[in-house]
Amino acid sequence: MSSPPARSSHQDDWKQHWRSFLGAVGMSFLLLQLLFLGNMSYLYGTQYRDSERIHQLKLLYVDFDGDVIGQSVLDAYGALQGATFPTLHQASTEDFASGRDVRNAVCHGDYWGAIYVNPGASARLAASLSGAADSNASASTALTYIWNGARYPAFAQSAVYSNLLTLIEATRSTYYARNASNVLQTLLRAPSSSTASSTTSTALTAFLDPITATEHNIKATAQGGRVLYNTVSIVMPIIQQFFFMMALNGLSAQFRLFTRLPPRANGLLRLSISGCYTCVGALGMVGYIWAFRESWAVSGGQFVLCWMAVWLYMHIHFQIVDVLTTYVPMQFMPFCILTWAILNVASTVSPFEMQPGFFRWAYALPAHELYQVLVQIWSDGCENQLRTALPVLFSWWVVGAGSAVVATHRRCRVAVAAAAAAAAAAVGHEKGLEDRMADGKAESVRTGSSTQGILPGRETERRDTIEMERLESAAYGPRYPTPLVHNIL
Repeated sequence: MSSPPARSSHQDDWKQHWRSFLGAVGMSFLLLQLLFLGNMSYLYGTQYRDSERIHQLKLLYVDFDGDVIGQSVLDAYGALQGATFPTLHQASTEDFASGRDVRNAVCHGDYWGAIYVNPGASARLAASLSGAADSNASASTALTYIWNGARYPAFAQSAVYSNLLTLIEATRSTYYARNASNVLQTLLRAPSSSTASSTTSTALTAFLDPITATEHNIKATAQGGRVLYNTVSIVMPIIQQFFFMMALNGLSAQFRLFTRLPPRANGLLRLSISGCYTCVGALGMVGYIWAFRESWAVSGGQFVLCWMAVWLYMHIHFQIVDVLTTYVPMQFMPFCILTWAILNVASTVSPFEMQPGFFRWAYALPAHELYQVLVQIWSDGCENQLRTALPVLFSWWVVGAGSAVVATHRRCRVAVAAAAAAAAAAVGHEKGLEDRMADGKAESVRTGSSTQGILPGRETERRDTIEMERLESAAYGPRYPTPLVHNIL
């Protein structure tokens, strides 16, 4: 009768450690779930009930006519006024003397859009309705509305442009409510002669379409890629810098730069490399925006300005990633990078007027200020926020540069300590090996065993190796080996 197979030593070892393994997996499971839950909750929170905050978008209204059409606009707004409709601010003609002044107010960013009644619009409409005008063409000059399609294009299209059209349509309805009966009586009393028939036809045409409007879009932005400008394009530079930082750290470890060069030389080298990399990266980002611009009317000068702005933005993130990878342990790096990316994109995904007040702290983030600069460039100088955007961006750059210098000095110190630990470990290994061999020979003479003095020495070597690897990881991590690159030194 055969005996049962002997229990494997691996199975015994697994039985001793399976609880620890499952506990570690459970901790990773929980932390990553909380990471994504927290970040996505923050991002979704910026859009929570945003339709109920549309009233925080301001529209300018100026009545240059002062008659029935202007009153119809106010009646229409009175019917539409609410949390889901932009707030209409009526201004006097003393503050805004012409349509150009109204356009400048929208361009400056004080208002998301504007609508005004052209001078003499009601008189021209009355002339058309009475048949005194030659045609109904004058009715098309009743209203003019203005908006900026380059300022948060998706929200401008849905919350500003569409509501301006709604207001114009409601103005027609309120005009009919006020004047339809009187106009119809005038048309019915008209004589039936051939001359009067032509006059009646003109009046009827004017009555069927009494109020039309002329659009003035400061910067038409209708290309499909516009939805990516303030979303994906904001996140990619952060991810791009993190990947390159790992590659640069890997090459620094491969060529032992932190021990071969002094801190000053390492700092200048990393500054030069980061400047070149972010410059080319910014050129690529603006390049693909321009390549898919379709019929967007932007110039070469705007291309260069966007390039410089994105370059500054990318270099800020390079410095931030450099500092984070120096001081934050690798096991917490995904938490830092993902959270930083989500915080930045949440500051640009929609206007702060559409977000709960808590999220307005993100005025201080570089992504929000970059987008303000880009909107100004795309809008031919409108929406000028440079007075706040540039100080914030350059503050990030100055603080990041100073912190990166300190981080480079720390990497060099830790790398030197790691090299010293490695050298000491190598010397200790050789000496310990000689001592253990001598002790082993002596012990083998007494006991017949040659392994008695070896095991304690190996434990010491293992601890020294772990410490050396920890220091080296702190100096050069996180990193990955760059493909197709080999150590030639």
